[in-house]
Amino acid sequence: MGLVLLRTAIIFITLLLVMRLMGKRQIGEMQPFELVITLLIAELACIPMADTSIPLLYGIVAILTIFLLHQIMLLIDLKLKPLKTVIGGKPAIVINKNGIDISQMKKNNLDLSDLIESMRGAGCFSLDDAEYALYEANGNFSVLPKEKEKSDEAPSVPMLIIDEGKYNKQNLEKIRLDEKFFDGILREQNVAKPEKVFVLTLDGNGKIYMQQQKEKFRTFQIQLPEGCKW
Repeated sequence: MGLVLLRTAIIFITLLLVMRLMGKRQIGEMQPFELVITLLIAELACIPMADTSIPLLYGIVAILTIFLLHQIMLLIDLKLKPLKTVIGGKPAIVINKNGIDISQMKKNNLDLSDLIESMRGAGCFSLDDAEYALYEANGNFSVLPKEKEKSDEAPSVPMLIIDEGKYNKQNLEKIRLDEKFFDGILREQNVAKPEKVFVLTLDGNGKIYMQQQKEKFRTFQIQLPEGCKW
């Protein structure tokens, strides 16, 4: 038991020193290669702590080797700019002046639910509240909000009605409207069928945000049925 405690203490001190030497970025916002290195170090540290048959020196050498590789990768990341995007990736602009960039969404394996959730986390509850929005290389979400005009309307959270060409039936039930109601709105907007719509949201004031595939988004106002408010 005493041997295990001693080995654990030595590994802990080694890890603490290595993490401090890696710098504050390693502790805070990590690039993809730094996340991989952190996971490897954690795994390498567990093996000599749990298995006393493995020499402690093996674990320490492996951790220090990973630390050395981290320093080399960090030097490349800082000094060789052409390789920076290869190693760490680059920001993905998912909302621009035309609306949602569908190609960037697919490239980064994101769906509308992911984007809307990130928008809410950034304090933007409507897709047209953002001038630009992007996912940083480290996965953080950043938004440049639009300047809002003063309105007397009560704030209302937009509901996702059409998600990549399909009606969100759960949200339709929540607002007590059906697909036929929105089919009629699409016809008024010269949209043949919902499959051509990438996203459509509706808020409790009757404001619709709609974007078709490969087209700029548009917003317009509709008259909601009596008692349809949220």
